Amino acid sequence: MESEVLVLDEPTAGLDPRARRALIHLLRGLPMTMLVSSHDLAMVRELLPRMVIMDDGRIAADGPTPELLANETLLEAHGLE
Repeated sequence: MESEVLVLDEPTAGLDPRARRALIHLLRGLPMTMLVSSHDLAMVRELLPRMVIMDDGRIAADGPTPELLANETLLEAHGLE
């Protein structure tokens, strides 16, 4: 379909470890912009270079994934582990 953007909502929810790994491998190989809504921070860390933390419908943080995931105070304040 040659889409430029792929939008996914909790793509790893309900997957067993093998299927989760296969999905991450597939997504990593796609040459397109991805918008992913997820609580799976391990997948986010591995796959997405940039993240936006949303809380109560508002942007709480926006930046490089490694920087935001290293900020434990920020994550705790917005219910992420």
